[in-house]
Amino acid sequence: MRNQYKQQARLRRQARQQKGLMVSSIAIGLALLLLVAAYLVWDSGRSATAAFAYSAGDVVRDQPFTAVHDMEQGPPIPFLPVNDPQPRITLSASSHNFGNIGPRDVMRQTFAIRNDGDAPLTISRAYTTCGCTIAEFSTQLIPPGKVAEVTVIFDAGLHDSRGQTVRRGIIIENNDPRQSQVEFWIQATVGY
Repeated sequence: MRNQYKQQARLRRQARQQKGLMVSSIAIGLALLLLVAAYLVWDSGRSATAAFAYSAGDVVRDQPFTAVHDMEQGPPIPFLPVNDPQPRITLSASSHNFGNIGPRDVMRQTFAIRNDGDAPLTISRAYTTCGCTIAEFSTQLIPPGKVAEVTVIFDAGLHDSRGQTVRRGIIIENNDPRQSQVEFWIQATVGY
């Protein structure tokens, strides 16, 4: 009887250990999944935005255009064949905060778009989220390794936004198959 009791106690102890191992394995698996998911989210944001230096000789200025608040359907994106070399869009920044500004101030901020790919990057369409914001692009076609400059102009006086913090965006549609739409955002706190 005593041996039977010892055997049952040993079996219960083994069952608890196995259950503990199973719970630990599940917890480790979930932690790994969360780490992978966090890395993928971090990497997707990182790949479109990276602070980088460039010289005036890197900037292409042969097909300038201006993006305005026009959210109509644009032309199709001219993607390249899948097995061909591809462009890769990188923004020098994804946002800019003008801070506190006056109710009639017109603010400007320039950022850059670099083509880190192996084929020409085509900006097929760009538009702003509000009529108070325009974006002037130095070119529509960016060769590999070259840069387009984009000057964002925000007119605080176009709408009565006194006493508000406003956020406006520039949406850029392009032929990078990994990121065919990227955004640049500005923010300002408009005084009275």
